[in-house]
Amino acid sequence: MTSRSVPLEWILDIEKPAFEGKGLARLDGRIVFVPRGVPGDRLRVRPTKIRSQYAEAIPIEVLRPSPDRVDPPCPYFGTCGGCSWQHVRYEAQLAYKRELVRELFVHLGGLTQLPEVAPPIGAERLFGYRNKLEFSFSPRRWLLPKEIATGEVLDRDFALGFHLPGRYDRVLHLERCWLAPEIGNRLLQAIGQYARSRGWSIYDPHKQAGYLRNLVLRFGLRTGQVLVNLVTHTDEPERMQEMADWLREHFPEVTTFVNNINTRPAQVARGEWERVYLGPGYIEEQIGPFRFRISANSFFQTNTEQAERLYELLRELGEFRPTDRLYDLYCGAGTIAIYLSPFVQEAIGIEEVPVAVQNAEENARLNGVQNVRFFCGDVRKVLSEALLSQYGKPDVVVTDPPRSGMHPDVVRLLRTMAPERILYVSCHPATQARDLKGLIDRYRIEVIQPVDMFPHTYHIETVVRLRRL
Repeated sequence: MTSRSVPLEWILDIEKPAFEGKGLARLDGRIVFVPRGVPGDRLRVRPTKIRSQYAEAIPIEVLRPSPDRVDPPCPYFGTCGGCSWQHVRYEAQLAYKRELVRELFVHLGGLTQLPEVAPPIGAERLFGYRNKLEFSFSPRRWLLPKEIATGEVLDRDFALGFHLPGRYDRVLHLERCWLAPEIGNRLLQAIGQYARSRGWSIYDPHKQAGYLRNLVLRFGLRTGQVLVNLVTHTDEPERMQEMADWLREHFPEVTTFVNNINTRPAQVARGEWERVYLGPGYIEEQIGPFRFRISANSFFQTNTEQAERLYELLRELGEFRPTDRLYDLYCGAGTIAIYLSPFVQEAIGIEEVPVAVQNAEENARLNGVQNVRFFCGDVRKVLSEALLSQYGKPDVVVTDPPRSGMHPDVVRLLRTMAPERILYVSCHPATQARDLKGLIDRYRIEVIQPVDMFPHTYHIETVVRLRRL
């Protein structure tokens, strides 16, 4: 189809949810993916890409809304890429996520003889649930159409908010994020005004110059503690001490303030080194009977309440015995191994990020846990014959890899170790399905239980229990 023959508009009926939260429709034997399309919608759309087997289109008018469509409360919805399903009734979100997991396991993973995918464990708190938020400073502010329509003269040279999807050089300035707790939104506004009032420059990735780069906020939702981390391009102790004094005066809720200095071109919200200007440099959070220390750059599940439900689910599915040896692969800050430690004889955690292993060891000491050991390194290298001969083969393995899934070597090691039970936790069911395909000739998949860690997004955490044949 040539560009001249491409129609300006199509009328489509959205049939079901698709990957990355898009709606799926069909037209003339071709699948069409539509962002913000809700199953049951009839939409007027404009095609943006046409291929032989599929097309992509953007919605321009809702002709007949789906019964599952609701009005999103956030004014940035549709521009900010964070809450792609805020316009979908929450019960429908859970149903769509269950369907997507099933689709990925069967059609992408090619898995058969599966148990029924269980209904996702939903969240009680649908807004304000995130305990960590990363905002970016930018000298190039992206304006919303309604902001342009007001005719007001707006400052385009300052933005503090989220990057537009796919645009590292454009930031949407935010007054409020609906996923942040109330203190987070007050800090977002006040710190932006503070920086502007002092004329602090913003780092420009094109020029590789400027001062402000990121604002990272972390919250102990159970403890009430708050961490502020300002990521800057250069080290300016006098400025930071002044800001620490300002925070102490105006935001007594802030229990620690740190400055990460990132001199590298990479757009990451962490520094090469860190200075602490207020408090101990970390906050603490409570999950179950355990208390965990969280520093600016340590990993911690971003939804505290759902993390507790996830860990309790692992306890239930693990069927742990007092004599069990547990291996926790990709253990991060050791939260899972520590949470499960009362139910096993010994737990061993493996993680390749050194600061995460340090956090894990600190958390074990903080909680008086003595039957957990942590090892730093690549899982496929640490999980060696020497380790197994010294500490014994596992009875149960919990594996919680990054979105990319497990390395094929780790899948092969699991086959060789042959633990009786494997609990595979994943934030990306597509790579989880791929990895499971390498295990199903040795293991039976008994449980597929999604846990909704991120309401109003298409992301879903999935726990799979496997039992050795």
